[in-house]
Amino acid sequence: MRAIYKRELDSYFHSMIGYVFIAFFLAFTGVYFMAYNLNYGYPIFSYVLSSLVFILLIAIPVLTMKSFSEDRKSRTDQLLLTAPVSLGQIVMGKYLAMETVYLIPSLVFCLYPLVIKMQGNAYLLTDYCGILMFFLMGCVFISIGMFLSSLTESQIIAAISSFGVLLVLYLWDGILGFLPSSALLNLIILLVLLSLVSVLVWHITGNLVIAGVLELFFLAAGIIVYAVDSSLYENLLPDVLGKLDLTAPLTDVVASSLLDTGSIILYLSVIGLFIFLTMQSIQKRRWS
Repeated sequence: MRAIYKRELDSYFHSMIGYVFIAFFLAFTGVYFMAYNLNYGYPIFSYVLSSLVFILLIAIPVLTMKSFSEDRKSRTDQLLLTAPVSLGQIVMGKYLAMETVYLIPSLVFCLYPLVIKMQGNAYLLTDYCGILMFFLMGCVFISIGMFLSSLTESQIIAAISSFGVLLVLYLWDGILGFLPSSALLNLIILLVLLSLVSVLVWHITGNLVIAGVLELFFLAAGIIVYAVDSSLYENLLPDVLGKLDLTAPLTDVVASSLLDTGSIILYLSVIGLFIFLTMQSIQKRRWS
């Protein structure tokens, strides 16, 4: 894995993507820091981080778009798959290389609360908790972008699809406001979402039987539960999907200085899920 990690990390700086990513991030951070903390005198650096989330939606797809799509286009992925390393080591090596590039500006962020402290009052604990949540949120976005890159050989498609998915996550709370509260509509939408999961399983595994059985199970379970007690579906999707708001932990730190360990577990779980999905996507290509 060390060889894969070193190769990927070197590629980001030989192709200038790493330098552009870091410079882009730090430039916008400096602008927001000057505006919020120095000019307006806000003593909390986490305000800057909350404004940088949208910048993250643009920067992360640029960082992840080449992770697997470039190898697929140049056919060098076959060399990786036949190398004496496991599939998990390949995926983790690439993922950790992207995390390292993202870690550099995150470490620089740790200096800004100290600058505020030199000017007067500062909330160091709140700021460093905010930096931690911002870093973990970026790690989640990287895992999503890496998975989408493994599905295509076009870097442009990988970048655009990553931006689209991350934009949906950014607007998650507003989107949930349009979801209905009635039990029947919640059932219908839930079945549609579960059908998309079945399609994803079919795309990853290539096994139509497994996907079909999974789809029939979802339909039968959903309808049976509705027939037994339809009230269980009232406000089901807004309540359940609301817990998957990936930007809420950072907002909680900024608004009320609350660091929820459950949010950290959520982030780590999502990262693990998309690393697993990436491995399954590559595994399918290995045997196709």
